[in-house]
Amino acid sequence: MSTTDNNTNQIGLEKADVSTIIAKLNGLLSSYHMYYINVRGYHWNVKGEHFFTLHPQFEELYTALQIQIDEIAERILTLGGTPLHAYSDFAQHTSIEEDKNVKDGNTCVRGVVSGLQTLIAEQRQVSAVAAEADDQGSADLVDAYVQEQEKLVWMYNAFLG
Repeated sequence: MSTTDNNTNQIGLEKADVSTIIAKLNGLLSSYHMYYINVRGYHWNVKGEHFFTLHPQFEELYTALQIQIDEIAERILTLGGTPLHAYSDFAQHTSIEEDKNVKDGNTCVRGVVSGLQTLIAEQRQVSAVAAEADDQGSADLVDAYVQEQEKLVWMYNAFLG
């Protein structure tokens, strides 16, 4: 016998509330993908005196983003939604701009900081909507990302001076 009714999903959350969270998470997933692409570009193309510092740092960042992308997509599935998975969908729903042909280390770091700030703001919105719907799982997921990313913003800004 199922413990859900027609108004709740498989984890007991109201379907009407969850549809808004799924849409917000898909937007966040799109932003993460665009940010991931930007960071990969910084990793591949950075040049100059800070190459040996920044190249591995950007690799560490995009590797963490891969994990977070997967966790966001799996959260969407847990809520009963379908994660976006086409670049055209990501481009349409992202809050992060493409950052092409960046090579200068400081410019790359400014792009990293700007992207993190955008993700933090978007995740705070997701957290608020999730908390309002008693979706502690989604709120906790993005709140943990915010905490990590706030520290990264401080550290990358320290690099910039």
